[in-house]
Amino acid sequence: MIKASLTAAIAALSLATVTQADTNANFTLDWKFEGPAAPYFLAVDNGHFAEQGLNVDISAGQGSLDAIPKVATGAFPFGFADINSLIKFLDQNPDAPVTAVMMVYDKPPFAVIGRKSQGINGIDDLEGSVLGAPPPDGAWAQFPIFAAENGIDVGQIDVRPVGFPTREPMLAAGEVDSVTGFSFSSYLNLVRLGVPEDDLTTILMADHGVELYGNAIIVNTDFAEANPEIVTGFLTAVAAGWRDAIANPQAGAEAVIARNPAGDVEFETLRLSLAIASNVLTEHTAENGMGRIDADRFARALAQLATTYEFQITTDAPQYFTNDYLPAAELLTLQ
Repeated sequence: MIKASLTAAIAALSLATVTQADTNANFTLDWKFEGPAAPYFLAVDNGHFAEQGLNVDISAGQGSLDAIPKVATGAFPFGFADINSLIKFLDQNPDAPVTAVMMVYDKPPFAVIGRKSQGINGIDDLEGSVLGAPPPDGAWAQFPIFAAENGIDVGQIDVRPVGFPTREPMLAAGEVDSVTGFSFSSYLNLVRLGVPEDDLTTILMADHGVELYGNAIIVNTDFAEANPEIVTGFLTAVAAGWRDAIANPQAGAEAVIARNPAGDVEFETLRLSLAIASNVLTEHTAENGMGRIDADRFARALAQLATTYEFQITTDAPQYFTNDYLPAAELLTLQ
């Protein structure tokens, strides 16, 4: 009887192991396979997801407004998206089953990138200039907050709507004086187009009064409530992938290029290094590890968003972010 029970227990344990090993946890990015996506590919290649019993397929995206509905509908259990876009999405769709569970860009990459040869050396040069801004761009969405915090009269700027594919080429051609975009992406795209690095001015909004957070790992809440251990395992692997990328950015870039052969290892190494230095490794993450938010700062961020966006419902951090699925603090250290 004891032997039979033991045999049954072993069989059950084996079945549980197989089931866990077969768990699919597909993940949608917000953008293309570029340097900042390296940690997730390293989590695959270095076995971090497998250690958590997860089989993860990573898909490219077309912006946060593409990634968020994919997770909310359950098409993907996990995604990567700008938390400010998520906040607005949930304000308009309050019952949508999606929330942020791990902050990645503690310092958002929203930036204005200008050319010194076009007269842009700093914030004071924006008035009277021509600014190219894609209407769906996350950085452009936050530009009014940046302008308000720095006393910029947007009416004194010639804002021209541009497409994502034409944004950097127009600046490279001198058709606009600056553009809004993610600091690490637009900067590298311009260098790749032949613009000298010493001709570029990068104005990071987070360095000039913008309290907002950036991109976070998001999850379908129905999935998370049913599979909390899977979510924690996924986030544990993500943190390990970021540690690997920080320790060896070139290896991270090589993991990206293995999936995007049209890319360039040198450029993606630099793009990843820029994201690490400017957006991920901050004073807060050095002290607290990655993933968590500061409640007071988040409240200030919500107040800033309210200056440019009319909320339909009362705003409160737990509506948009939870620490409940994060692993132990020692697993969230970055270095």
